[in-house]
Amino acid sequence: MSKPTLFDLDRHFSQIHSEGEAIFAYRGAISTDFINNTLFLVEAKLDEIIQKGSVRKKVYNVLVESLQNLFHHVDCPPGLLNGKNDSYGLFLLSKTSEGFKIITGNFIRNERIPLLREKLEKINSLTRDELKDFYKFVLNNQEFSAKGGGGLGLIDIARKTGSKLIYIFEPYDENYHFFDFSVVIPDEE
Repeated sequence: MSKPTLFDLDRHFSQIHSEGEAIFAYRGAISTDFINNTLFLVEAKLDEIIQKGSVRKKVYNVLVESLQNLFHHVDCPPGLLNGKNDSYGLFLLSKTSEGFKIITGNFIRNERIPLLREKLEKINSLTRDELKDFYKFVLNNQEFSAKGGGGLGLIDIARKTGSKLIYIFEPYDENYHFFDFSVVIPDEE
């Protein structure tokens, strides 16, 4: 008998998909092929729909960082994909009244949450100038996590967007949470 889950992945995907006008949405196995194909497709789509080159470049750069974070930091509860893959995540790029919203979501083992939460809260507490200094500090003194990250990508996302990082850890089962991460790129200079 399987243990009940607390988080409904289907409902969550439907909910975030209804926020704004979806430009690109995906859920499933996260692989290098997925990342490469997605970046290619989204770049072409952004060329069609965003007239301001600086906004288009910013959206694309934040997208690259977000997908790299997703690729490098996914954990997957056993049995979620019937043993076919050990990485699962979701990604949504949408146009909202605030600008362009990028949402990524992935499972994370419970023991990894405190360190990630600490990084996110630190980044959100800093001013633009403090973020710039912190970026330089981490770049020169980065300590790598077990999955190869030191938070530099998250700092870079906060710097490029000028927005706070939005995140939620939703309980999934006794070992995992679902990490929902989003950021808004304003549609103006």
